Amino acid sequence: MSKTYQVFTLGDALITFNPSETGPLRYVPAFSRKVGGAELNFAIGCARLGLHTKWASRLGGDEFGRVIYNFARGEGVDMEQVKFVENYPTSLNFKEIREDGSGKTFYYRYQSPILTLEPEDITETMFADTDLIHLTGVFLAIDPKNLAIAKRVLAIAKDKGIKVSFDPNIRLKLWTLEQANAVYQEIFPSVDILLTGLDEIDMIIGDSSESALEKFAAEFNIEQLVIKDGGNGARLYRDVTWYTKEAFKVTPIDTVGAGDGFDAGYVYAMLHGYSPEEALEFANGVGALVTTVSGDNEGLPYLEEVQALIRNEKIIER
Repeated sequence: MSKTYQVFTLGDALITFNPSETGPLRYVPAFSRKVGGAELNFAIGCARLGLHTKWASRLGGDEFGRVIYNFARGEGVDMEQVKFVENYPTSLNFKEIREDGSGKTFYYRYQSPILTLEPEDITETMFADTDLIHLTGVFLAIDPKNLAIAKRVLAIAKDKGIKVSFDPNIRLKLWTLEQANAVYQEIFPSVDILLTGLDEIDMIIGDSSESALEKFAAEFNIEQLVIKDGGNGARLYRDVTWYTKEAFKVTPIDTVGAGDGFDAGYVYAMLHGYSPEEALEFANGVGALVTTVSGDNEGLPYLEEVQALIRNEKIIER
């Protein structure tokens, strides 16, 4: 019987309002209620692929908080470390989607419930049997205190020998690039797997050439540097070698959440011992499938769906 790997992530979650029509938000007459958040998307992506996934968070003690809780629990995410908080409204965001699938996000997360999470809430027992911890820059951007929480998590990871993946997931609506970089410099030395967009790493180090990326990986002793480049595919720098895999050709409807799905796919492949090229191909497949469905996580695929895409098989519908 194959091992069921366990991953852990923590961060905020939001109620996402998807527009009924494409185009500028001011002309959209109606919205559909969805659930989103980078870390929660990652957790759901991992759970659908068959990983045991723990998510730590705080939700508002309101109806929207219940929606998120029930949705994540229904997806098989371990909710033991998710608690409700009174007098802190569950965060919201509204999405604007353009005709080509690109879009903007407008956040309403003042007094987010995640602000009540403290470093002392992070205990070693939370990480029993954990094989990998995944963090993102979104959690770090919400409040300066969250760096201390992340450092507590990273210290436990080091002590227990747990691998750490990190996605900078830069949100310049939440903090400045200078603020982000200052925090990242404290995080990078503890990161084993860095999952970053090409545009993000260019903002972080000011150079996206392969030589600059190699120097960056060596400086922080990053074991696996994964560069996500959307429709252009993805690259991996590992063991002083570059690996490249092209993207799958799909028609994107909504690109939000594709990077989170890619992260889940790469982590799944890495934990299961896939080769570098296989891991990139698998992660590309997950990311591609996410873009074919409207919503942050509705398109996150199950294992057999990714395998069918990779093998160019048709799913039998009837």
